[in-house]
Parts: sequence; structure tokens; C-alpha cells
Amino acid sequence: MLKIHDRMFNSRTNTDANTPAMGRYRGYLCLPGCLDYGTALTWQQNLMAARRDRPDLADVLLLLEHPPVYTLGQGATEGYLKFSRDTAPFPVHRTERGGEVTYHGPGQLVGYPILNLRRYHMDLHWYLRQLEEVIIQTLATYGLNADRLPGLTGVWLEGYKLAAIGIKVSRWITMHGFALNVCPDLSHFGAIVPCGITDRPVGSLAQFLPGITIADVQPRLIQTFGTLFGLDWQVVTLSALTATPARRDAF
Repeated sequence: MLKIHDRMFNSRTNTDANTPAMGRYRGYLCLPGCLDYGTALTWQQNLMAARRDRPDLADVLLLLEHPPVYTLGQGATEGYLKFSRDTAPFPVHRTERGGEVTYHGPGQLVGYPILNLRRYHMDLHWYLRQLEEVIIQTLATYGLNADRLPGLTGVWLEGYKLAAIGIKVSRWITMHGFALNVCPDLSHFGAIVPCGITDRPVGSLAQFLPGITIADVQPRLIQTFGTLFGLDWQVVTLSALTATPARRDAF
């Protein structure tokens, strides 16, 4: 279960040459704990719709865990499921994100950024690489040299896929996002062909850092995300996100 820390996360501006210069802005950080997939999807859809109507609203990061669930991307084939829908071990959802099939469950840190890319870079490839960079730099704080693989989206460490990424963008507003395997039960990936990739295994941080938990990784990822996107976090509840919308005011 994720713990909510009622404080502001401050992060310095990234100066890497590959990252566009951005100002310091408020971002809303929501840490609802373990949230069922359908509820999280509805919140994302509502937050995206609000920002399509009012592009001045502040950016949001939902950071959470899910109970066990399988999800299929918009164009994914059910041939990558090793079970029939009638005998599925866990709920199965087809979603609007890109990509194939994946598993979400406890021990996996899932991030759903609701961002207005007009403020950053209106390029979907840039955004995907930026999400990968969040994971790569987070793992670097543990001395782990994660990387990308040519032609594949996600983050890899010593041949194991540790993070999956799938997004939807509408009018340059994003939803869906990334899933980092911290310490999940990897056996549940055995019931699918994860991301449609047959020749590369799924792994977790716990394989390289025994005993690591979501609570260990969460603050590092929050800090890294804020640094790369130029955001200073204000922690809010899900209900507060709709009750008190705010503009993306500069600090």
C-alpha cells in the first residue's frame, strides 16, 4: 500500500541537453494506495476530459498499485492471453492505451500522468522516451544501469523488462502511463505473453535488490519525475482533484 505524505515534494530543474527547458510549475500528486483498475480508469478519463475543456488546469500524477488485473491495449490480440476469458484468473480490461497485454498487481508501482504536452514537447516519441527516462534515472539512484532496447518501448535491466509503458493522448492531454515492477508476484505474468514479446523475460527490482518495497521506491520516483518535467508537487486526494481545480501556476 502506498503511503500519503502530506507535504510538498520539491525538485530541481533538469539541465540535461536532451530535455527541453521548462519552468517550475505546480503539479498535483495523488497517492490513493491500492485502487481497482476500473476506478482508476474512470478517474483518468475524467481528469483528461476536464483538461481538454480547460487546458490551463494543473498537471496530475496518479501513483498507485492495483489489485491483480490483466489489461489489453486498444489494438491488442487476445491470442496473447493463455486462458479463455471465461476462465480468467483475474479481471481482464480492454483499454484505450497503446500496446499489447500486461499484468498489474500488488508490488508494482503504476503511474498515470495527466499532462498537457503543449507545455513540454508536442511529440509522442519524446514523451515515451521521457517516461522511460524517469524509470532509468530512478533506478540509477540505486546504482542500477537500466536502459532501453532499440525498437522496444519500456525499461530493461540485464535483459529483464522491469517497466512497461502504454499511453493515450488526446488533444495533447495524456493518460495511462507506466508500470514499474518493484516486488510483484511475477508468476502472474506466466498466464500471458507480456507486451506481446516472446523472447525476453519480465523481471523486478526485487531480483536485484532483495527486500525492496514500493515505499522505498515511491519517493525516489516522485522526485525524479518532478525533476524531469519541471514540477513541484502538491499532494492531494482524488476528490480534491475535481472539487478544487487549479491553474498551472508558476512558483
